[in-house]
Order: sequence, then structure tokens, then C-alpha cells
Amino acid sequence: MESITPVILCGGSGTRLWPRSRASKPKPFLPLVGTQTLFEATLARCADSATFAAPVVVTGKAHLSHVEAQSANVEGTSVVVEPLAKNTAAAIALAALRLPREAVMLVCPSDHHIADTAAFAAAARTGAQLARQGWLVTFGIAAHAPETGFGYIRRGEGIEQGGFRVDRFVEKPDRATAERFLAEGQYSWNGGIFMFRAGDFLDELAAHRPVLAEAVREAETRGHAEGARFHPDPEAFARIESESVDYAVMEGTTRAAVVPVDMGWSDIGNWQALHEARDADGDGNSIQGPAELVDCRNVMVDSDGPRVSVIGLENVIIVVDGDEVLVTSAAGTQKVGKLGGASSQ
Repeated sequence: MESITPVILCGGSGTRLWPRSRASKPKPFLPLVGTQTLFEATLARCADSATFAAPVVVTGKAHLSHVEAQSANVEGTSVVVEPLAKNTAAAIALAALRLPREAVMLVCPSDHHIADTAAFAAAARTGAQLARQGWLVTFGIAAHAPETGFGYIRRGEGIEQGGFRVDRFVEKPDRATAERFLAEGQYSWNGGIFMFRAGDFLDELAAHRPVLAEAVREAETRGHAEGARFHPDPEAFARIESESVDYAVMEGTTRAAVVPVDMGWSDIGNWQALHEARDADGDGNSIQGPAELVDCRNVMVDSDGPRVSVIGLENVIIVVDGDEVLVTSAAGTQKVGKLGGASSQ
């Protein structure tokens, strides 16, 4: 079987994980679950040379030093350095233009946690078979709760190799709608992981967003290589319309397929999601750093130095990072990005 090329997208500032995640070093480059950073874990999931080719990383100039330091031991890694952020459609198109048209791309965010790497690899092999037949594949994450913070994918008719046509993509629902989706059993979470041949993606982008496609092509054509780095032309890149791959391609193509997978996935989108991804004791408490908990339930403490002592609390997150301290209820973790400190650092 021909190799699959991982395309790893590194961007964003991770403000919902402030104060640990900051603009200067956002969450992909932090060891939030285990000893590896999320980016290192993403690379490791795609390290089997029998299945995967060398990765292509797409990132911005601000994160280049982190990317190169943490991928230094991954032979053959190439890096596309975006002059500014233009969302995922442009980032994926840049990577596709750097690959042969027949190359199968596995597009992965760099900041997700996947507990079951064997299930991930099996889904990737299934997706690759479909991609080689011309399908544009997304991975439908098994929905275990009526989450309102994720988009959903409804499965349509089955196709060969264990995939399904995408019946429709659904925006983040309200609670009642999410509960109905869960009860119906035909819906998966949209985890933002995709698979397709480079040429098929570029053709669909040109069909649905011709102006965007042409601007990306010009930025790539006029760009220049610098060792393992590739720099698109800044002037042409600035003209690119910022749009997600979901809107630009996946929701418009007639060749969208979904591969359902249950792989212990989390987007680590906030402190509560991180709490759920970490190991906990019998009372649901998790501790990283010096701390002592007494009569607590579902409490997470994450401290980089000062000892934290907690008595009699439930459903609380406490984070200490240098001279910054965050205390929030589990329900309040979605609002951390609105804090003044989170938006300014």
C-alpha cells in the first residue's frame, strides 16, 4: 500500500487553556496529557513508516521554533510557513500543492488527544482506501455525550471499505438537538480530521472556491524553499480569503465520505476537557504538580510550582502558572478565553 502523508496543522493561541497556554507557546506545544506535547503525540501517531510518509507541518512564523524543536527527531519533516493565518482551507491547499496529485493526505490538527492510537491507525487505513477511489473523507468521532460545542456529521448510505456517504454536516446544536442526535445513533462528532488525495482536494477547492484556490496557487508558485521550510509569497498570500475547509469544500462536494471511529478522542478545548482526558482517582480528582485534596470530588489541580491545598470542593478547576492563578467551576471553563489575561498573553 502506498504511504499516507500526514499534514499537521499548527496554529491558534489556545486561549481557553490560559494561563498554561499562551500566544507565545500555545497548547500544541505543551505536555498536557502525559509527558509528550500534543504536537509530539500527533507526530508519534503517524510514525509507522510502513503506513505513513514523512509529515508536512503547516504553521505560522510565531510557532516555527516550537515546531522545528519538537519535530527535530522526525526524519524528513517539511514545514510550510504561513506569513499569516488564513484558516484551514488555505493551509491544506498549500500542503497539497507541495505534494504529488496522487498523494493521500491525512490532515490532522496538532492539538488533539487520541487515547487509542491503534483505532486511529485502523481508521486511517480505511480512509486511505476510500481516498484512493476519489472520496473526500472525514472521520466521525463516536459521540458519547450530547455535546453542544462540536459540529456533527450525519451518516448516509454505506459504501465499501466500512465508510458511509455524508448525509449532511450540522452546526453546533443546542442541548435538546444534541440529545436527539445521540438517541438517533446516526450522528458523529466532527473532529476536523480529513483524508483525500492532494489532486482531488485541489480540484474540489477550485470548483467551489476558485478565487481562493487561485490565490493559494499563486502564493505557492511565487514562494521559495529554504531547506526543509517553504515560504509562500506574502503578497499573494495576503489576498487569500480566510475560510475553513468544512465550508470551502466538505459541505459542497458530492464526494464526502465519513469513517466512524471510536478512539478516545478529545479536542482538549478547555480545562474541563483536559480534566476528562487525564487519569483521575476514585473521586474523579486529578492532580498535576504539588497539591493535596481533602473531601473533594471532580477537582483538577494543575500547578507548576506552588503547593495547592483544596478542601471540600466539587467540580472545580485550579491552575497555577508562574504568577497567574485560575480558579473556575467546571461549567465556567468555556469562558476562560474571555478573560482579559487570556486575550492579552
